[in-house]
Parts: sequence; C-alpha cells; structure tokens
Amino acid sequence: MARGDFAFHHSFRVRWSETDAQGVVFNARYLDYADVAVTEYWRAVQFRKYADGAPMEFHVKKATVTWFAPIKPDEMIEVMARTIATGRTSMTQIVEIHGLTEDGSDDLRATVDLVSVHVDLDTHRPIPLPDWVKDVFTAFDSQAANPPSALAEA
Repeated sequence: MARGDFAFHHSFRVRWSETDAQGVVFNARYLDYADVAVTEYWRAVQFRKYADGAPMEFHVKKATVTWFAPIKPDEMIEVMARTIATGRTSMTQIVEIHGLTEDGSDDLRATVDLVSVHVDLDTHRPIPLPDWVKDVFTAFDSQAANPPSALAEA
C-alpha cells in the first residue's frame, strides 16, 4: 500500500537490544513493532471511549509477517496501521513498517497482517463485535490522503 493509504503513522527509534548477532532487528521483533503500531492506532482511534465502559478485549488469532528488507540499530522507523476488514467477531488490520527517509520516499521493510478476535475474558471464547466498531475504524481510516473505499467483510 502507499503511505497515503494510512491515516495512522507512528515513528520511533530502533534500540540496540532489539537486534541480533547479525546486526539487524531480530525477526520476532517485527511482531513487537506491530503490537506497538496497533496499540497506538487504537489509542488514536479512541475506540474504547465508544464502549461506554464495557470491556473490549481481543486475542490475536493470526499474525503473518512478510519481510522485505532489514532494519538496523538506531534507525528511525515508521509504523502505519489501518483496518481492512471486520467480521462478526473479528477485525483484520494491516501494519506496514518503513524506514524513515529524509526525502519521504517509500522504504517498506515489512508488513504484518493481524486478525484480532473480540473475546469474553472469562471464557476466552469469541463474542460479537459491537455494531459501532466498524464505523469508528472506517471513520478514522477515511482521514488518510488516499482513504480506503470501504471495509471488507471478513
């Protein structure tokens, strides 16, 4: 996707402890970066305020990392996230991880596709997403320079 397809962007510096003996970010860290992206994305969307105090808990059902290029220590990176589908109990979000370039050129390092399932924490079983969830994420993501046309149904 193009950077303009995302309304949410978050930048941070890679720490030395996130790298391996090869001098690049350790492969499992890409999921950590996706978690940071989704946490900050959900905070930016402010979707929990629409829950009116009701618990909104999710488990990651599936995470797929597609690697394109290494990330090095002390490098500035940018993570972007958006919701690409909602279902009865789940939503699918895509995270892109880019190197932060001075000229703003595209420097895609990895993508992470995440399927998160809304759950009851007592039973850890899926429960339906509230009807408003799709609308809240769609409204936020529509602020992108190149907004998505609509969320797919999962």
